[in-house]
Amino acid sequence: MPSPFPGMDPYLEQSIFWSSFHSRLLVAIADTIGPQLRPRYYVEVETRTYVDEEGDELFVGVPDTLVMSSQKTELGSTEFEAVVLTQQRPQQVQLPMSIEVRERYLEVREIGTDAVIAVIEVLSPKNKRAGVGRTIYERKRRTALNSLSHLVEIDLLRGGRPMAILGGVRSQYRILVSRAETRPTADLYGFNLHEAIPLFLLPLKPQDPDLGVDLQAIFTGVYDRASYDLRLPYHQPVPPPAIDQTDQQWVDALLAPVRGE
Repeated sequence: MPSPFPGMDPYLEQSIFWSSFHSRLLVAIADTIGPQLRPRYYVEVETRTYVDEEGDELFVGVPDTLVMSSQKTELGSTEFEAVVLTQQRPQQVQLPMSIEVRERYLEVREIGTDAVIAVIEVLSPKNKRAGVGRTIYERKRRTALNSLSHLVEIDLLRGGRPMAILGGVRSQYRILVSRAETRPTADLYGFNLHEAIPLFLLPLKPQDPDLGVDLQAIFTGVYDRASYDLRLPYHQPVPPPAIDQTDQQWVDALLAPVRGE
């Protein structure tokens, strides 16, 4: 059963679903365009690995201070001083831990030379918020933009700070296609919650025509194979960030049949 949303499904933006969806979507893109790129190109799934901290500082919980008290105790005719050691129950705390993050992306390469013709990125939440994840991605982005490779940047997350561009109309989601030969000019496909995901053109070498990528069809296939229609909590409000009143009314009407209203 397809998603009730015409394009990107905002319920997939929750962390509990996003990581798996991100991996499934990348593999589905590779499996879809791979046969169409033969015999001149192939698609490889690559992994970017880095260590991230869940918190900015490391705080270690220390149990409450030990309290020493002196008491007078009378036992028969013998009086002595007993030292009583008391300790309050310790609090339960959480420690920020270093975690290894693996972010997957795609490279379109030329058969024979293995030259990277295009890089396809699907942004993750860590790419869009301050921290090591964004820093590393921005470095990778600059490297791609200064290379002879094309860059396709797919942003299906409403939250976080979008990647830097100059110009264009603001939208909730976007696909950026940066062609090596036309930089700094790039093509921006912007779309919103109530719109279908647009088809975009994947550039290859100058002598070859662009490849049209129907990301909406790919998304629909992933949604169906993962049984998200049975798993996503449509009875709950749209996950953060908050949507405006107009979008909220549209979502309520859209989901009314699913919610049994």
